Amino acid sequence: MVVSSTGVSKKVLVIDDSNTIRRTAEIFLKQGGHQVTLAEDGFDALAKVNDSEPDLIFCDILMPRLDGYQTCAIIRRNEKFADTPIVMLSSKDGVFDKARGRMVGSQQYLTKPFTKDQLLQAVQAFGGGA
Repeated sequence: MVVSSTGVSKKVLVIDDSNTIRRTAEIFLKQGGHQVTLAEDGFDALAKVNDSEPDLIFCDILMPRLDGYQTCAIIRRNEKFADTPIVMLSSKDGVFDKARGRMVGSQQYLTKPFTKDQLLQAVQAFGGGA
């Protein structure tokens, strides 16, 4: 098992339709010692969440086909992932968006562009135990 700067490596799923955001998050998280799975939209994420069994999910809100709110709600309906922390990612920093994210089960909200520190702090805060 890889040991990160926070102690234990986490399995993280990053869902975002922007290739730039996905790759940036992947680089930051891998530098933090974490295992990363990438998904380009909600449908892709639903296919990968069962296989990767993430400790934490970062999910963009504005995506084609299945948006972040719908994706989060569907993941929450699966008993296996009902308690997996989900952090919403958005370029908007509105109160409505944050409230709607909480309603579908997200624990935190990060505004894009995020920093490496913000991403790794979220993993540390919500990544759960070993």
